[in-house]
Amino acid sequence: MSPLAPLQSAPDTDGLNLSTAPAVIAVADRQRRRRYTPVRVKFLLTLLISFGWAGLSLYLATPWIRELGHIIGTAGAHLVIWGVAILPGFMNAFLVAGLLADRRPARTWTGPFPGITILVAAYNEEASILGTLDSIARQDYPGPMQVLVINDGSRDATMARLGTISYPWLTVIDLKQNAGKANALNQGLKQAQHPLTITLDGDSYLYKGALRHLVGRFLSDPPNTAAVAGSVLLRNSRTNLVTKIQEWDYFHGIAAIKRLQSLFQGTLVAQGAFSLYRTDVLREVNGWPDCVGEDIVLTWAILKLGHRVGYCEDAITFTNAPTTFGQFIRQRQRWSRGLIEAFKTHGSLLFKPRMSTVFVWWNLLFPYMDVAYTLFFIPGIVLALFGVYWIAGPMTLLVLPMAFVVNYLMFYIQSHMFRAQGLKVRRNPLGFLVYALFYGLVLQPGCVLGYLAEMLNLRKHWGTK
Repeated sequence: MSPLAPLQSAPDTDGLNLSTAPAVIAVADRQRRRRYTPVRVKFLLTLLISFGWAGLSLYLATPWIRELGHIIGTAGAHLVIWGVAILPGFMNAFLVAGLLADRRPARTWTGPFPGITILVAAYNEEASILGTLDSIARQDYPGPMQVLVINDGSRDATMARLGTISYPWLTVIDLKQNAGKANALNQGLKQAQHPLTITLDGDSYLYKGALRHLVGRFLSDPPNTAAVAGSVLLRNSRTNLVTKIQEWDYFHGIAAIKRLQSLFQGTLVAQGAFSLYRTDVLREVNGWPDCVGEDIVLTWAILKLGHRVGYCEDAITFTNAPTTFGQFIRQRQRWSRGLIEAFKTHGSLLFKPRMSTVFVWWNLLFPYMDVAYTLFFIPGIVLALFGVYWIAGPMTLLVLPMAFVVNYLMFYIQSHMFRAQGLKVRRNPLGFLVYALFYGLVLQPGCVLGYLAEMLNLRKHWGTK
């Protein structure tokens, strides 16, 4: 059978009932693991530990708040200390407790694999598009596969490079006019033939087994799962200090947050760089919205329908990160604008009674904490250098033990996953040092600029090429 055969002509795979098959596996898995701790119990324990830590921190910070209150008033002191210490401490405690409670369930699917459509939106990707397609060709996916490369009006030799190759599963859609990533993906969605759609960036390289792992995770997850985010790591981490720093952000922070959110039934961003979606759900929400943060807004639309969004930590793709601080700041501004867009469109998720709602509120607090960090904590560090300890002083050392625990735990978990995949964590001490001590000094102000740009409705553009 041709990999491009229509959906209805492949009943042995594409005819699979994706809404009920995972339920059978889930029931069997529960019977086998009789000591399984319910997720809701883990969630409650994680919340209790986090509130306990926040309460202890607030008690210890009382003298700090009182002293700062003499200078900027009691209300102002509370706003500052909650923004730079109490709320971040609560979130770190939640992260530690949740990660300790997390046990990645084994992939249990043993049936046929459904057909997949891979959408690759490409804009000026002459240097990497052939490598991306080569990584797809090297996959061992056992089901039908359709790959649609959508050339979004590239001004370089992307189309010329695509003309030099031929795969039976590959179709190239040449859009003469650049209209943005969302439009390109939606044009591809119109031609998607299979029940599962996967997005992959044009500068990404799939690691071995990535497609099998990603689809296997979807088939083994709870039956209300409609999307699964893959694991995105850096391909160009050795380029310079900028990429060396970001290597730790992807390896540590982003991966840990997605893992935690998946545990509690709602990964908030199935990133466009590498994620899986049910094709029917994509069409139900009218595909990708025309905005800066199309992936987060799409994910929230899926969550709003009551679906679950998961995460597969060992379905790995390596992608290129910004190589200059200017590109990096523009990327994070775009991500921050996407967060505001998500709240504008799907703010009602704040009041949806489910475990993942805590992460929506968490995201609502990010602008406040970023502003507090930018306007108060960074100046507080400068003042501390001159012996003025109004904001940054001995009390701020209280965050160091939790920060150490968080980073060690994330490193331990990710390193274990790496070893299982035959990968090795390379030595990058300088990147980690700068990431741990100075990353926020650049990141938080950049995020604040992104929030302001979206609230002021400034011109939107991709900005990272």
